[in-house]
Amino acid sequence: MQAHFDLILRGGIAVLPWGEISADIGVRNGRIAAIGVPSDATAETVFDATGLHVLPGLIDPHVHLRDPGDAAIESIPTGTKAAVLGGLTAVFDMPNTNPSITNVAQLEWKQDYAEHKAWCDMGLYVGGTKTNIAELASLEVQRGVCAIKVFAGSSTGDLMVEDDESLEKLMRAGRRRISYHSEDEYRLQARKPMFKSGDPYSSHMEWRDVEAAFLGTRRLMALARKTGRPAHILHVSTEEELDYLKDFRDVATVELLVNHLTQVAPDCYDRLGGFGVMNPPIRDQRHMDAAWRAVADGTVDTIGSDHAPHAHAAKLKPWPECPAGLTGVQTLVPIMLDHVNAGRLSLARMVDLMCAGPARVYGAVGKGRLAAGYDADFTLVDMKARRTIENKWIASPCGWTPFDGMSVTGWPMATIVRGNVVMRDDEVLGEPSGKLVHFA
Repeated sequence: MQAHFDLILRGGIAVLPWGEISADIGVRNGRIAAIGVPSDATAETVFDATGLHVLPGLIDPHVHLRDPGDAAIESIPTGTKAAVLGGLTAVFDMPNTNPSITNVAQLEWKQDYAEHKAWCDMGLYVGGTKTNIAELASLEVQRGVCAIKVFAGSSTGDLMVEDDESLEKLMRAGRRRISYHSEDEYRLQARKPMFKSGDPYSSHMEWRDVEAAFLGTRRLMALARKTGRPAHILHVSTEEELDYLKDFRDVATVELLVNHLTQVAPDCYDRLGGFGVMNPPIRDQRHMDAAWRAVADGTVDTIGSDHAPHAHAAKLKPWPECPAGLTGVQTLVPIMLDHVNAGRLSLARMVDLMCAGPARVYGAVGKGRLAAGYDADFTLVDMKARRTIENKWIASPCGWTPFDGMSVTGWPMATIVRGNVVMRDDEVLGEPSGKLVHFA
């Protein structure tokens, strides 16, 4: 009997957990039905993937789509459109919006909104605060929730949880892995009077120094070990933290940002000014070298963009009035492919960090690998394509990228979400059809 599929990807190089193979892939009902399809099989749609690598759908587990907030800067419709243009099939969105996502009512609004407006699939973080600890165990198991997010430093309003007593109470509420922004707020506040308005933009890394990050991580690890609550330390930026976290693999997983693998101080501040200011800051070559060693030795579990757009005019302000945060969801994949082509990591390791890693850390069901029964999410890339990243390509309304003018080798040519071709050759297709990711 002749096999029939909804979609067949023909002629591509499939990147499987055990290696790369030439294999046609068949899709039915939004899921991978077969890897290795007979030549006489038929399909409603046949996608010619000749010359392309077929990756499992790439995931950015750390974005700020600012929704609810200011749509003139970013929103779920614009941010997820940027994601699929950049080759991503899913993003996990942070809770520090206006208002913050910290209770059932706000979460239910966002769940419904995302499933009507998103171009790719989404996971949603819920903010942990000093006032919602009693609700966290029920919030973390709601539909589409990827994790509780805790700001142990560097936040505003009620999202800050900076003291050990409150952090321990929060860790004892629920069981799933908690994601942390790890900087020591007490040290940040103590050092703030050392600086003044108009100081060089490089003052940002001097204020938010290595010890502020390392102290925050040491405190969190002590509490995680004490309570047994698993932790995911976001955007680790220092050699000291990466070395230290090797001894806490029983309770901790590790995220790196593409910025800390790509940009280095003081050059980034000299070139970019406020467009190089982010938290934790971009640091010097010693820390970048350590980050690449951690990628190579397996310390790192996930890589994200920490896409956090601000208005162009706001980033032109003097330091420290310029807000911290950089765009990145659309440029994450091209830059990581360029690193692969430069020999800094293998394509298999990139897939591990951007597919299997996020699925494993957050418990995403049916995501993260090419395998029968998994969601038919694919990122198709041309490893030889040479392009220049430009501000005019950026879909986010703020309209800028810190990587403007960067030439890269390797480019996403198509994005397929649950069998739907949502981007092909830099064109977004169809209508928003994103759904909430299911988490175990």
